[in-house]
Amino acid sequence: MARGKIRAKLRRSHLYTFSCLRPSTSETDGPHPIQGPGYSRTVCCNQPRLHRKKPLKYNSNYISTTKYNVITFLPKAIFEQFRRVANLYFLLAAILSLTPVAPFSPVSMIAPLAFVVGLSMAKEALEDWRRFIQDMKVNSRKSKVHRGDGAFGNRQWQKIVVGDIVKVEKDQFFPADLLLLSSSYEDGICYVETMNLDGETNLKVKRALEVTIPMGEDEDFKNFNGTIKCEDPNPSLYTFVGNLEYDRQVYPLDPSQILLRDSKLRNTAYVYGVVIFTGFDSKVMQNSTKSPSKRSRIERKMDYIIYILFTILVIISLMSSIGFAIKTKYQMPDWWYMQPNNTTKLYDPKQPGISGLAHLITALILYGYLIPISLYVSIEVVKVLQASFINQDIHMYDEETGNTAQARTSNLNEELGQVDTILSDKTGTLTCNQMDYLKCSIAGKAYGTRSSEVELAAAKQMAIDLNEPGSDISSDSGTKNRRRSWEDEVAEIELETVITSQDDRDRKTPIKGFSFEDTRLMNGNWMKEPNSDVILLFFRILAVCHTAIPELNEETGTYTYEAESPDEGAFLVAAREFGFEFFKRTQASVVICEKHTQSGQPVEREFKILNLLDFTSKRKRMSVIVRDEEGQIILLCKGADSIIFDRLSKNGRMYEESTTRHLNEYGENGLRTLALAYRRLEEAEYNAWNDEFLKAKTSIGSNRDAMLEQVSDLMERELILVGATAVEDKLQKGVPQCIDKLAQAGLKLWVLTGDKMETAINIGFSCSLLRQGMKQICISASQLETNTPDAKKAVKENIANQITNAAQMVKLEKDPHAAFALIIDGKTLTYALEEDMKLQFLGLAVDCASVICCRVSPKQKALVTRLVKEGTGKTTLAIGDGANDVGMIQEADIGVGISGVEGMQAVMASDFAIAQFRFLERLLVVHGHWCYKRIAQMICYFFYKNIAFGLTLFYFEAFTGFSGQSVYDDWYMLLFNVLLTSLPVISLGVFEQDVPSEVCLQFPALYQQGPKNLFFDWYRILGWMGNGLYSSLVIFFFNIIILYDQAFCSGGQTADMSAIGTTMFTCIVWAVNCQIALTMSHFTWIQHVFVWGSIVSWYLFLFLYGMISPMISGDAYQLLVEALAPAPIFWHTTLLVTIICNLPYLVHMSGQRYFYPLDHHIIQEIKYYKKDVEDQHMWTRERSKARQETKIGFTARVDAKIRQLKGKLQKKQSTFHYKPS
Repeated sequence: MARGKIRAKLRRSHLYTFSCLRPSTSETDGPHPIQGPGYSRTVCCNQPRLHRKKPLKYNSNYISTTKYNVITFLPKAIFEQFRRVANLYFLLAAILSLTPVAPFSPVSMIAPLAFVVGLSMAKEALEDWRRFIQDMKVNSRKSKVHRGDGAFGNRQWQKIVVGDIVKVEKDQFFPADLLLLSSSYEDGICYVETMNLDGETNLKVKRALEVTIPMGEDEDFKNFNGTIKCEDPNPSLYTFVGNLEYDRQVYPLDPSQILLRDSKLRNTAYVYGVVIFTGFDSKVMQNSTKSPSKRSRIERKMDYIIYILFTILVIISLMSSIGFAIKTKYQMPDWWYMQPNNTTKLYDPKQPGISGLAHLITALILYGYLIPISLYVSIEVVKVLQASFINQDIHMYDEETGNTAQARTSNLNEELGQVDTILSDKTGTLTCNQMDYLKCSIAGKAYGTRSSEVELAAAKQMAIDLNEPGSDISSDSGTKNRRRSWEDEVAEIELETVITSQDDRDRKTPIKGFSFEDTRLMNGNWMKEPNSDVILLFFRILAVCHTAIPELNEETGTYTYEAESPDEGAFLVAAREFGFEFFKRTQASVVICEKHTQSGQPVEREFKILNLLDFTSKRKRMSVIVRDEEGQIILLCKGADSIIFDRLSKNGRMYEESTTRHLNEYGENGLRTLALAYRRLEEAEYNAWNDEFLKAKTSIGSNRDAMLEQVSDLMERELILVGATAVEDKLQKGVPQCIDKLAQAGLKLWVLTGDKMETAINIGFSCSLLRQGMKQICISASQLETNTPDAKKAVKENIANQITNAAQMVKLEKDPHAAFALIIDGKTLTYALEEDMKLQFLGLAVDCASVICCRVSPKQKALVTRLVKEGTGKTTLAIGDGANDVGMIQEADIGVGISGVEGMQAVMASDFAIAQFRFLERLLVVHGHWCYKRIAQMICYFFYKNIAFGLTLFYFEAFTGFSGQSVYDDWYMLLFNVLLTSLPVISLGVFEQDVPSEVCLQFPALYQQGPKNLFFDWYRILGWMGNGLYSSLVIFFFNIIILYDQAFCSGGQTADMSAIGTTMFTCIVWAVNCQIALTMSHFTWIQHVFVWGSIVSWYLFLFLYGMISPMISGDAYQLLVEALAPAPIFWHTTLLVTIICNLPYLVHMSGQRYFYPLDHHIIQEIKYYKKDVEDQHMWTRERSKARQETKIGFTARVDAKIRQLKGKLQKKQSTFHYKPS
C-alpha cells in the first residue's frame, strides 16, 4: 500500500499521446443511446443484494468445464456408452435373453453388459471429477470485496456477484469483468496484462472515469452507489458500450474502462472496480465452448468394423434360421424321437416360418461371440493404464514447476499417434515472455559475440551433418585444397564462434534480460571505439526513450523496471549494464546516471521530457522529444527498421547498408530487432510544431487520432540512423529442438497468436518456422474503410485475389527446395474464413511450409482449428496455455494445455496437460506412436480371436442340422473373453513396444506410421479378419476330421460331443495365445506370465471344473483326467492345429521382413544384432534416412545453408579447374 501512495503523486497519463485518452464524450456527445435488444443489462453498483433475485439476477461467478453434473451424469453417460454400436447390440441381446428362445440364461447376457458399461461410466466419472477439482481451484480463489461501511474482506470468486465492489492488487487476476473506478495512481490509470486473453505481452493502459478517480481509499465506498446500463454478454473482447449513472449525471463508458476476467493487474499497486459480468457472462467465458465429447478415429472406425461383423452375424443367422425352417418342415416329421406331433411353435413342422423366425433370435444371440463385448472394456482398461504411464513419465517432469504430464482423458491416447497438424499459441507456449538483450549494431559495426538459441541448435545439427558418413561433403575424396576450401566456407558461418560461446568457464552470473557479451562495449571500453560519440547517443536512446518506472531493489542496490513490454525492460537493463542507469522519473523529466565519463566519475544527467509519442501497432515506432542539460532539443526514436529507414534524411543514411546487413543476420538468427535514430531540433522549429501538436491533442472529434498521427509524422522525419538492437525473445527450453523433431516426424505446425504481425514473424524466425530465403506470403486487408457494403465487397475481392495469386505462385514454383510461409492477420482472416473463401484459403495454407495467423481472437483460433480439422479430414492438435486458447483446444481433435505459471483455463479444457512445449515431442513421438500401434494391434487381434472362436459355433450348428446346439460348455464361453484371452491382449495394449523410446526420438519418421494409418487400414483389418476365418476353418474341420470316427480312448471309444468341444476349445486357446505371442515385438515377464499363464489356467480350470459334482459340471465331469489327458490324439491334435493356424502369419511376417521391411523392422534387426553399438556409421546413416523431408525447423535451415555452401564450393572448384596453367 505504501508503494501505491508514493506512486499516487505521479500522474502517468501525460506520457501517452495515442493510448489512455481522457474521455471527453460526456461534455460533447453525451451518453451512449442504450436501448433496444442487446442492451438490457442493468448493474446496481455496491448493491449486490438487488442482483440475488429476479429480474436483476444474473449468472453466478461459478464456472465449470466438466462434461457432466450430478443431474446429467446418468443420462449423458449412458447415452455416450450406447453410442457404441456393440453396446447397443448387446443391450438388444440382453433384452432378448429374457425370452424363451434365448440359448443362454438372462444373467449371462445382462451381467457382462452391466459390468462393461458400468466400468466405462466409472472411468468417465473419475476423469470428470478431476476436471471438477481443477474448476474448484479456480472458483475458490479469493479477492477482496466490499462488505459494507467501507470495509473490504476476502471472498471466493464463485461467491462474487454482479454489483460487488472488488479491490484487486498488483499481479492478481481479475475475478470477473469489472468497470475500473480508481487506482493507486492519482490520475486513475492502471496497467493490465491480457496475455491470457489475446496473447499480447505488451501491457494495456486502462483509465477510470474522471468522476470516480477520487475514490482511492476503502472508506470512500461506504456510501457509493450508481447504476450501469450496458450491452448484454457477448464474446467481443475489444468492444463495450454502456453508461454510468452517478450523482445525477450520465457518463459514457468504453473499452478503456473495462477490466476483463483472467487478465492480470501489473505495475499498479491496486485498483477498485465494480462487477459487470460474472461467470459464463464474462467475455473470456463467452469465447469458450462447452466441453465436447471426443472420440478417436480408431474408435469411430471400429464402429464400421462392428457393422461388418453385425452384417456377417445377421447373414449367418439368416442362413441358420432358413436351414432350421427347412429341416423342421421336411425332416422333422420323420424324426420320431423328436415327437413332432407333440411340440411347441418353436419346433412346429406345420408352421416352419414361425419356427425359423424364433430360431433367428436364438442364432443372433448364439453367434453374438462374433462381436466382442469385452473389447470396449479391455480398451478402457488399457487406455487408463497407458494414461498412467504418461502421467508417470519422468522425462516429462518439469523440475521448475514440479508439474508432470497429465492425461486428463484417456479416450484419445491413440489419437496422439495420428496427428497431422499442430496449431499452437505463441506467448507462454512457445515463448516464456522474457527478452534478453543479445546483440547490437552501432555506427555500422556489429557488437555481441554470444549466439542465440537458434544459432546453437543449427550449429549442433550442422556439426552432425558435416561429420555424417555418406554425406556429399564428408565422402568427397577430393584434394586437400578442396577440403580446405570447404573448411573456409564453414568458417563463414562462424561455427567455431557459436560453439565457443557456450563455454561456461568464463560465464558470469546471468543477469535477467541481459545476455550480451562483448568486451569492446563493457566496462567503459566503448569510449575507446572509433565512433564513441555515436555509441554514447545509442546508449542514451536506450536509457531515455521509454515509459518505464524505476524501482530500487534494496537487497541488491540496483534498479529494476516496470515497463509496458519485455523489450523495453531489456533495453533499460542493457543501458544499466553499459553504464547508463535510468533511476528516476518525475512529472516532466527522466534522470540517468552515466558511470563512464571522460572525468572518470559518475555523472547524473536530467533530460526534460517535452513530448512523448508512444508506440502503437499501427505506428510501429516510439519517439520522445527531450531537452538535454545544454538546452539542445533532440528527438529520440526507436521502431521497426522498415519504418525508421523510410524516415531517414539524406545525410542520415551513412550506416544504412551495414546496419541492414546486420539486421538480416539478426533476423536469420531468430532475434527481434529495432532501429534507433535521432534528430536535433531548432527551438523555433520545435515551438511551431508543438503548437500544432497541442491543437491536435486537445481537439474533440472522430478525426483526433488521425490528426495526431499526421502531426507526429511531420516531426518523425529527417532522422539520422544510429544503429539497431537485437533481443532474443526467450523461447521455452527446448522449443527449437522440439519443433525440429516434430517437423522431421512429418507434422505441420501453425502458429495462432493474438500478438501483432512483427512479433509473430520474429518468433517464427526464432522457432525456425521462418528462415532467410523462405518466401513469405502476407495476406492483408486493404486499409480502406469497410463501413459500406461496397467497400466490404471490394476488400473481400482484394483478399480473394491475393489468395488466388499466391496459390498460383506456389503451384508454379519449380525449385524443389523452395519453401513458402503464409502470414495473415485477424482482420483479413475474418473474410478468409467466410464460406465462399475458406476452402481456397485452406488450400493455400496446406501448400505452405508454415502458417502464422496473428492478431486473431479466441473465436478465430477455434474457427481456424475447425477449418483445418474438417477441411483436411486429418487429426489436429491444439496447444496453448491461456484462456484465449480454450476455444481451439476444445475444437481440435486433441487439446493440450500448458500447465505454466499463468491461469489454468487451458489445462482445465484440455485432454492432455504438459508443463512445457518441449514435452510435446515425447508425448507424440514416443507415447503417441506406442499408443496408436498398441490399440490398433489390440483391436485387430480382438476381432481375429472372436471370429476364430465365433464361427466354429456356426460351423457346428450347420453340422448338426441347425439345431441351435452349442458345441462348448457355457462356462467355456463365459471364460473365453473374461479370463483365457483377456490378459494377454491387455498386456499387448499396455507393454508392447516396436522400438524403445530413445529410438523413437532418434528415428522420428517412425511416427508417420500413425498418420498414414499403416496398422489400422482396411487392408490390415480385413487381413486379420481373414486370418480369423482361416483359423476357424482349420480348428473346426481338422478336429472333426481327426476325431469324427477315430478311436479316442485306449478302449477304442470315439469322442463324444463334450470331448470334441473341449479339444476344439483347447485348440482355440492355444492358437489365439500363440498368435498374440507372435504379434508382440517386446516381451516383459508380465507378458510371459499372461500369455502362457492363460494357457495353463485353461488346463487348471478344466481340471478343477471336472472335480465338481456332475450336477454342476455336467459332461465335463472328470473329462480332463479320465478322457482327454490319457489320449495321445488330444495332444497331437492340439499341437497340429496350433501350428497350422499360425503358420500363414509366420510366413507372411518372415516374407515381409525379408522382402518389404517396414522402418521398425530394420531398426529391430539392427538392435538385435547390436549394429547400433558395433557399427556407428551404419546407425548414423540410418538415422539420417529417418528424417522426413521438411522445410521448417533448424534442420531445414542447416540443409539450406549447406546447399548454399555447396554451391559456393562448386563455383570455387570450377574456377580452380578452368584456371589457366
